[in-house]
Amino acid sequence: MENLKGRVAVVTGASKGIGKAIAITLAKCGANLVLNYRRDEPCETLNEVKKYGVTGIAVKADVSIYEEAEKLIDTCLKHMGKIDILVNNAGVSHIGLFMDMKEKDWNNVIDVDIRGVINCTHSVLKYMASKKYGNIVNISSIWGNEGASCEAIYSAAKGAVNSFTKAIAKEMAPSNIRANAVAPGVIDTEMNSWLNPQEKADLLSEIPLGRFGTGEEIGSVVAFLCSESSRYITGKVITVDGGMF
Repeated sequence: MENLKGRVAVVTGASKGIGKAIAITLAKCGANLVLNYRRDEPCETLNEVKKYGVTGIAVKADVSIYEEAEKLIDTCLKHMGKIDILVNNAGVSHIGLFMDMKEKDWNNVIDVDIRGVINCTHSVLKYMASKKYGNIVNISSIWGNEGASCEAIYSAAKGAVNSFTKAIAKEMAPSNIRANAVAPGVIDTEMNSWLNPQEKADLLSEIPLGRFGTGEEIGSVVAFLCSESSRYITGKVITVDGGMF
C-alpha cells in the first residue's frame, strides 16, 4: 500500500461510486480527506475514512461554478492548513442519441465534467505553485479515448479532460506539480445501473478479464499516482479497463 501519511487530499464527487472508493483508499494510505459533494452528503464515506485514523471533513460545493470550487479549496486550506492532492472526480453522464439531446443536457455534462475540473485546478494551482509541490489526478473515461455511441458529449468532455491534463502537466512541471488522469473502463457503480442484463452481458463479452472493474481498483491507481512511487510520471492518461481497449 502507498504511503500518503500526513498528506491532505481533496476528492470531488466523493459521496458514492468511484469518488467514495478513491477517498477510502487514500485514507487507508494515511491521507487526510476533504470530501466534496453537491447534493448527497457523504456521511457514509466520512465515517469510513475516519476508521483509518485520519481527519476528514465534508464540504458542499458545486464545482461547475468557479466561486464554489474556489470556496472548496479555501475551506480545505482553512481547516487542514494545506493541500497536497486534488482528485477531480465529480462527473455526470447523459445516455441517448446526440440528435435527441437538448442544449441544457449537454451544458450540464460540460459544466460538471470539464468546467469543474478546470475550476478546481485553477483554484488549487495558486497554492501548489507557491509550495512547489502538488499532485492532481483527473478521473476521465475510456470513452474520452475511444468515443461512445449515445454518450457523445460525455466522450467529448472526457477527451477534453485528457488534453487538459497533458497540457497542465507540461505547464506546471517546473513547479514540481504533477498532473495525470485515470480513464476507467466499465466499473461496477450506480452510474452503470441503467444497463439491462443483456447489455451487461454484451459489455462483459468485450472485456478480456471477463468482469467489470471495482471502485477500489481505480482508487489504488489514484493512490499510486499521488505517491512518491510515481514521482517521475506526469501528463499521462492511465487506462484501467480490464483489457477492453
